[in-house]
Amino acid sequence: MSERCDIELATSADAPYIAELSRVAIEHGLPWRWTQDRVRACIQDRNTNVIVARCRGRIVGFAIMAYGDVEAALLLFGVEARYRRQGIGSQLLEWLEVTARTAGLRAIRLEARQDNRAASAFYRHHGFEEIGVVHGYYQGLEDAVRYLKRL
Repeated sequence: MSERCDIELATSADAPYIAELSRVAIEHGLPWRWTQDRVRACIQDRNTNVIVARCRGRIVGFAIMAYGDVEAALLLFGVEARYRRQGIGSQLLEWLEVTARTAGLRAIRLEARQDNRAASAFYRHHGFEEIGVVHGYYQGLEDAVRYLKRL
């Protein structure tokens, strides 16, 4: 790890950057769904955490996680391309896991594109197990792998 970032709750002012990073880094090849209005709604939702990683005052990654009664759903997770493989994603995930455990949740689930090998390696490294494939999950265009981590 080359740099330690500050992990903090996002503000409404962060929504445009998060939405743009999602469009470029996550939703490429798909119609854009995580717009700044949708991100802002998550920031304002009491059952959802939107966090950002700030390195030297600049947002370089983010995560959006919704909390249920027994498990959390990691809805969106991204790190700017030039900051990947530096431990920033691990910092974000650690913050989310601590929060989920503190809330008494039993598991975190998520979906990732089936062809995203880097995401698969990252989640497996962090203790997530593949529990299935969802055909057409991404707007009927791409399949997803569903992952689960028991806490």
